[in-house]
Amino acid sequence: MVNHSIKLLLDSAIQQLTISDSARLDAEILLSHVLNKPRSFLYACPEYEASIPQQREFSGLLQRRVNGEPVAYLTGKREFWSLPLSVSPDTLIPRPETELLVSAALELEPLFAAKPLRAIDLGTGSGCIALALAHERPGWEITAVDSSPAALKVARSNAEALRIRSIHWLHSDWFSTVDTDSFDLIVSNPPYIAATDPHLQQGDVRFEPRNALIGGDGGLEAIAEIAGQCRARMRMHSRLLLEIGHDQAESLRKLLTGLGYADIEFRRDLNGIARVCIARLSEQ
Repeated sequence: MVNHSIKLLLDSAIQQLTISDSARLDAEILLSHVLNKPRSFLYACPEYEASIPQQREFSGLLQRRVNGEPVAYLTGKREFWSLPLSVSPDTLIPRPETELLVSAALELEPLFAAKPLRAIDLGTGSGCIALALAHERPGWEITAVDSSPAALKVARSNAEALRIRSIHWLHSDWFSTVDTDSFDLIVSNPPYIAATDPHLQQGDVRFEPRNALIGGDGGLEAIAEIAGQCRARMRMHSRLLLEIGHDQAESLRKLLTGLGYADIEFRRDLNGIARVCIARLSEQ
């Protein structure tokens, strides 16, 4: 085995990554990870020769990517809200559309005169939502819960790496062990994919934790459970914010209306798809 340049390694990798719609990006991320260099280094030094051990490591990661494993799990890293996060197969991979949930929560802050604002992130996973909120609003009182101890371990590790110490991490199945009476903001990226959805057999989601993806046979069962439990934890001005599936807006509107919610609105992503639902309890 001989030393190969960055250019040769990338050219070969791109030809192998026929399963990916972003072959060049995938190859660059994996190679920069192996070399422990930024991606800009790959462009600045295309003739740089990787060592034999580095080439072997890159080849191994490349083969796993060819087999479908997500790049984020191969590197153990993913950026969210410009924050570098660790991820693992115990957590969902943070995605750009979830940033819409964060921005919506931040925009609601003027509704609450009382300080500090109290928020909870249900099913926190890697901690991405709670960490983004704490990074932007260090004065908020934020609780983040997950039913998976392994996921909470990742979230706590991310908080430590980012030196964010204001979040109360809690092992809980939704509100089961939460002793706080009420919250101003309740946010969640819950399981919302139907168990029969063919997308579960495609792409990165094949490798992600099923309990964080599947929201029952119809996809709304977990959301219905959350919305039902939230009623006892909300005050007059409290808001519930949920990330939802691409075709769930109207079904969710009916569900929430039936549970006593009002002022139901949706925030759309860059493709015009309703991705975030915001609601409050109707006045009794």
